[in-house]
Amino acid sequence: MLHPQVRAVAKAGGVPPPLTVETLPAARAGFAATTLAEAGPGTPLAAVSDASAGGVPIRLYLPASDSPLPVTVYLHGGGWAMGDLDTHDPLCRYLAALSGAAVVAVDYRLAPEHPFPAAIDDVDTAVAWLRRVGSEIGLDVSRMAIAGDSAGAHLATVAARRARDRGQSFAAQVLVCPITDHTAELSDVDSPGLLPQGLEFCWDAYAPEGVDRDQPDLAPGTADLVGLPPTLVITAEHDILRASGEAYAQALAEAGVPAVAVRYQGMIHGFFRRLARFDAARQAVAQVAANLRAELS
Repeated sequence: MLHPQVRAVAKAGGVPPPLTVETLPAARAGFAATTLAEAGPGTPLAAVSDASAGGVPIRLYLPASDSPLPVTVYLHGGGWAMGDLDTHDPLCRYLAALSGAAVVAVDYRLAPEHPFPAAIDDVDTAVAWLRRVGSEIGLDVSRMAIAGDSAGAHLATVAARRARDRGQSFAAQVLVCPITDHTAELSDVDSPGLLPQGLEFCWDAYAPEGVDRDQPDLAPGTADLVGLPPTLVITAEHDILRASGEAYAQALAEAGVPAVAVRYQGMIHGFFRRLARFDAARQAVAQVAANLRAELS
């Protein structure tokens, strides 16, 4: 059953137009406006600054500390085609404050202007930069986690596997309402959130015709999962991606990876960033922060 807070949003918001190349500019603006309106005021921190990580824009969130801070690299959602540093600014501030870790948000290039592998290559570039210079800016890069929501969670899974293969594994990963692969079974749910048509548009934008969507960088569940970092997967009951996210957590566990999946009842895709709208969003961020504190201690 949809949570009353979700039903209220659905009743007030109506049905958005289908996502197309023509409607994408309006969808991006609407995504930004809605997210910021429903995220609430940003949490004050010791320092927030923008930088270039090897040419990739990032935003660094620092809670107060007298010693080098562990790091969480955060990758925003938005179907690889929407979102930026500003849309997820309140979320990253809140996560940094609660976790006691620095948060580094990565402003990867968006599709369809920059299709696969632009986004994941940007993430790799930013992470490599952090590993090189992080200690110079007060970060303890030996304690680094990676996290993301929706398409950002997909990028996180790929970045985690690439890091493992380079012998530079993350200490933890957090995947919120993750997109897994294009063949994943969609949950049959009553949802005013992400719809199948919107998901199909996002796949077509990020991995257009001619791209092999079955390769591990696009279908992370098909890859070797052994040796990936301890993982927390957050899913939402009324999200078409719920079953695939929980199946990915199960696949990780079967590969020997410590993995936990937590389903938020009554919630929809994208609830995590809507901190001022949904009580469950604040609960989920607090759970993620507690997980990061434990894994990065």
